[in-house]
Amino acid sequence: MNKIYNYLGLAQRAGRLASGEYAVEGQIRKNKVALLIIAADAALNTLKKFSSLAENQKLKFYILGKKEMLGHAIGKSPRAVLGVLDQGFAAVIQNRIKELGREES
Repeated sequence: MNKIYNYLGLAQRAGRLASGEYAVEGQIRKNKVALLIIAADAALNTLKKFSSLAENQKLKFYILGKKEMLGHAIGKSPRAVLGVLDQGFAAVIQNRIKELGREES
């Protein structure tokens, strides 16, 4: 799991990550998000909203980690949603998630 957080941090430093509900929603609507991460402890409304957005945009998403850990990984306050904007980072993160045996949504 640490490697996933490391890659999220790298994506943030490279400017290839959107974080927070407002920013991620805007990037999804612009078709800029390659992979969506939703915190397991996100509010039910947030989970419903972003899973619905992802399904409508045919965007892969995972429910992963807690808000505190996602925020810490990218050097910010707790975040309920993260949008990876780069296909390369998205592919690496997906591979790491699959290695952990997580199912994609």
